[in-house]
Formats: sequence, structure tokens, C-alpha cells
Amino acid sequence: MAFALEGPVLEGSRVRLEPLEQRHAGDLRRAAEEERSSYRFTWVPRAHEAGEYVDAQLARAATGKLFPYAQIDRASGRAVGVTAYWEPRHWLDEDTLSAIEVGFTWLAASAQGSGINAEAKYLLFRHAFEVWGVARVDLKTDARNSRSRAAIEAAGASFEGVLRNWSRSWAPGEDGRLRDSAIFSITADEWPERRARLEERIARGRGSGRPEARLPVGS
Repeated sequence: MAFALEGPVLEGSRVRLEPLEQRHAGDLRRAAEEERSSYRFTWVPRAHEAGEYVDAQLARAATGKLFPYAQIDRASGRAVGVTAYWEPRHWLDEDTLSAIEVGFTWLAASAQGSGINAEAKYLLFRHAFEVWGVARVDLKTDARNSRSRAAIEAAGASFEGVLRNWSRSWAPGEDGRLRDSAIFSITADEWPERRARLEERIARGRGSGRPEARLPVGS
């Protein structure tokens, strides 16, 4: 049977990743409008666009190329952002998933630096490597987005280079323009060490009670 891009609920101590649905739109309206200065290079809807945003992500999901999640803050029970698997690649055969990207990620300002981003990435990486058996997970962001690049590296991914004119720009006011994309990855061989490092980081943050640096990820 050919691989179908579908993900289960993924649950950590701080965040629960639920398959994105229209019922999350109300929370996302509030989350997106808290404070928007960190969204310079990232596609984040305005409050009145949240329903259309969810519809657009679900339409992409229907093509089999994306599986979107709502990021639920377990402390409040509210959706505080989104993330997704996308661009599944089958280099050997249609039954085998060789690689997947993690992207379309944003968080409310109040959730940035809370540890939610690190734990969400950990849950997505772990499922991809240990359940799907991928050879690599990659992440891309606007090459100008230094905060996003730092967050991706902090999650354990290695910088591979900049792909010039690689994709459409998601930056506000840049409709119809292309962007350079910085690409990062973790491979299956690297995952055990990166897993241990992420688990240590998550446990350290949980025990200290101190916020992490505010480093949102956008792609």
C-alpha cells in the first residue's frame, strides 16, 4: 500500500499536536494577533483570515503533500500556533517514505520561548524517524530570517546551504516574489544523538521554569 501522509495526535508535557481543523480557528485568531513583530518573514494570518487559512491548509492536505497540526498549549488547552509535515519524498518506492519536511510553523508571541517549539519539533522528528523510518527530516526558512535560522539550529538541525530563488516569498508585501531559502536537516544516523540533546534541553527547560530565548520558526 502506498504511503499516505497522515499523522496521529502527538503529545508532550507542554504541547499537544492535534490534526488541524476548523474548530481551532477561534484560538488561532487570538494567537495571531497577540504581537506580530516576529512574523516579518512568516505567513501568519490576520484574525479575520484564520478560517480561510485553515481551509487553505486543509486543501493542501487533500493533495497528500501536507499534514497540518494545531499546536495546543497543554497548560491552557488553547491552540497557540500551527506546524506541519510536508513535501513527502519517496526516493526508493511509493511504499517507503524517504524524507519529509517540517514547516509552516508559527507560534503566538506568548508561546515563543516557552519550550513549546522545542518539544513540538522533538515530537515531529521522533515520529518521522522512529515510526515512518525516514532517512532525513529537513526544514527551510527565508534566508533573511536570522531568528528562525537560530531556532532551527537550536532544535538540532544542521545548516546545508542557501537555495537561491527557491520558493515563493511568504513575507508580507512580497506577493509574486521569490525568496532564497536556508535549508537544514537531520539524518537518521544523526537522530539518536540529536534526540538525546533535545530531550536534555526539554527536561532542563521544564525544571528551570525559565523561558527560552524567543526564537520562532517559520518556513
